[in-house]
Amino acid sequence: MQPHHLRPAEPRDVPAIVGLIEELAGFEKLSHMLVVTADKLHPHLFGERPVIEALVGEVDGKVVAFALFFTNFSTFLAKPGLYLEDLYVQPSHRGAGLGTALLTRLARIAVQRDYGRFEWSVLDWNEDAIRFYRRMGAAVLPEWRICRLTGEALARFTPTAGGSNP
Repeated sequence: MQPHHLRPAEPRDVPAIVGLIEELAGFEKLSHMLVVTADKLHPHLFGERPVIEALVGEVDGKVVAFALFFTNFSTFLAKPGLYLEDLYVQPSHRGAGLGTALLTRLARIAVQRDYGRFEWSVLDWNEDAIRFYRRMGAAVLPEWRICRLTGEALARFTPTAGGSNP
């Protein structure tokens, strides 16, 4: 395996990140839900008010991995936290330490920023990832479930214009 290089994403990386997101969606069997494009992602990474950050992993100048993350907050700790939304390494570059390097860099960022925790989710069927995360020392919390409103359910939940707020 060739050596890799990690760095913060730059605007020129957005199309490569979108390509990797497409690969990740295929791996997770969720391609049917994908609406991301470079034009949609770019402002959230590099616009006037960015809400996400990303690291990329390169081999021979080609982006082959990424980690997309953002700041969340723990009311119990009264501190921000780092939430990893997605991490993906192309299959041909797995086993070379890129995933570990990305997670280590994110943990370092959380410590440098004095965040209270570093969190992410993993699909329950992804046993390889779960074993990998446990070997790193991460706790997998089976008692927590993700709740989500999206699309039509989110629109139905939102009060209509001019209506009263609960």
